[in-house]
Amino acid sequence: MQINNSEIINKVSNSGLITIDLEDFYAKGERVLFDIKHNLWQGLALKEQEFRDFLKERDWSQYKDKNVAITCSVDAIVPTWAYMLLSSKLTPYAHKIVFGDLTQLENSLYEEILNQIDYEQYRDKKIVIKGCGKLFVPTNAFVLLTNKLQGIASSIMFGEPCSTVPIYKKPK
Repeated sequence: MQINNSEIINKVSNSGLITIDLEDFYAKGERVLFDIKHNLWQGLALKEQEFRDFLKERDWSQYKDKNVAITCSVDAIVPTWAYMLLSSKLTPYAHKIVFGDLTQLENSLYEEILNQIDYEQYRDKKIVIKGCGKLFVPTNAFVLLTNKLQGIASSIMFGEPCSTVPIYKKPK
């Protein structure tokens, strides 16, 4: 029996694939949901003076450097100005404020970060967008990254370098 002493070659590392892990772009800061439902009169409507008093008495410094999503999770009468007032109180402290739920907040954070990347570094490269991770990455971030890379990268794949799903291949 003859033993082959040939060297083991890592084809994945020699493939020229560039892996982008969206977790690497995860924005710092705690995420907080501010639900206006707790300020509703009888769970139905917002009373202006009571709401203004609440805003005046609240310690807004607790939101320092936090990412805040403001919403009303119940079907109620909440005028637009209420969200504007709330935002005006949070603005001096919070890092980011959006109207919506925590997924919309995460979408906004990723959009801000992904819009700052110089995508020319990926020109004519084979890209793998890593799929699984420990942090919540919204689907919107994967869609936005794909849109930014398409037409620049030679190919885009999803998953891990050893097992990918083809997404895009630049026409020749």
